[in-house]
Amino acid sequence: MSQPKAISHFDLAPSTPGKLKPDRLSAYIHRLRFQAPLFKLTIGSALFLGLVVFLVVSCSPSAPPPPSPRRILGDSRGGSYWERRVRSSARARAHAGHVVLVTGASGFVGTHVCLHLKRRGDGVVGLDNFNDYYDVELKRARQTLLGRAGVFVVEGDINDRELMEKLFDMVAFTHVMHLAAQAGVRYAMKNPASYVHSNIAGFVNLFEVCKSANPQPAVVWASSSSVYGLNSKVPFSEKDRTDQPASLYAATKKAGEEIAHTYNHIYGLSITGLRFFTVYGPWGRPDMAYYFFTQHILQRKQIEIFEGPQHSSVSRDFTYIDDVVEGCLAALDTAKKSTGSGGTKKGSAQFRVYNLGNTSPVPVTKLVSILEKLLKVKAKKKLLPMPRNGDVKFTHANISLAQRELGYKPTTDLETGLKKFVKWYLDYHSDLRKYSS
Repeated sequence: MSQPKAISHFDLAPSTPGKLKPDRLSAYIHRLRFQAPLFKLTIGSALFLGLVVFLVVSCSPSAPPPPSPRRILGDSRGGSYWERRVRSSARARAHAGHVVLVTGASGFVGTHVCLHLKRRGDGVVGLDNFNDYYDVELKRARQTLLGRAGVFVVEGDINDRELMEKLFDMVAFTHVMHLAAQAGVRYAMKNPASYVHSNIAGFVNLFEVCKSANPQPAVVWASSSSVYGLNSKVPFSEKDRTDQPASLYAATKKAGEEIAHTYNHIYGLSITGLRFFTVYGPWGRPDMAYYFFTQHILQRKQIEIFEGPQHSSVSRDFTYIDDVVEGCLAALDTAKKSTGSGGTKKGSAQFRVYNLGNTSPVPVTKLVSILEKLLKVKAKKKLLPMPRNGDVKFTHANISLAQRELGYKPTTDLETGLKKFVKWYLDYHSDLRKYSS
């Protein structure tokens, strides 16, 4: 059953003007006089209620407005806030301090290099793409550590030409410490494209931006001891052959050295390559043997130790992180200026390659024994023949050139370095457990 329609005073008015009869007119006027005060009361109440609502809303703490697209951009990349952070991080405190772009800044070596540069007063801007090759949370923790030290890490990829050019437009970098790379020998068999993308294409993109900059920065970059490949002459010297790589990772690092020489020769970029030898220490990489051996020993899991032919030992020239960082900073400090400008070479430029190792190879079995002692846990060991996955039997650095020209002198033996690593490892993972609980 339909409800009767409510009658308003507008319904009583004639639909056609001039057709209202006198008797109906008096009735209409009588009803209009009766309802007018009610109508005025209704309108007044509505206005009063609206005023109360307005006062309540205007006097209460206001919620922040939704972020504008510009604000969102400013908090991530490209906005005014982002630009202020980049410029602030790049400001050198020391007189005549360097202004350094560090790629791979939230990586293992990158984090330590950034911290040392900032502490001595250089301007530092970091760049990292935070890929998931290993635990991203560890990389984020390093980023937090850098942020507390005043180093801003830009999240981006070295293949992003627009981003790279923007950074160079904003900051006149005197040096680039290029540490970004796809690391790992064995992973190359699973994801070979990532090595070409980062270690070759990304490297070329970085050089393209550097050679077009005015002024051009000096470039110091991380090569690898893996370039020595199947070389059997020990210790490895910078003059030894490097044309027999044992892995795709090694091949991309060797290609990087040739690419670097090309940009030095054509465009006058000052370039120094550093061949790292098995770097270890606090804030290290979880894919490295000393790290996951520590994890598995503490978890009472079995660890696999590879042997060479006839049960021969596999040895590595383990180099502590602080010693490597000292070499990196010495390379930066002794790098001469690039000679090009805006992509045009104006004279011959410096080109150097150095080994940064400890020059004291240690068998992997000895590494395990030291970890057992420090952790006070007996390892469950399984000895296996070395697989054909790109690993080599031994590494051993001849560091005489770096000693002579850089003043490089490693001072940390393996047991001392591992003691520092184990302390960090236990503290870091204890904090993670507390946070998760």
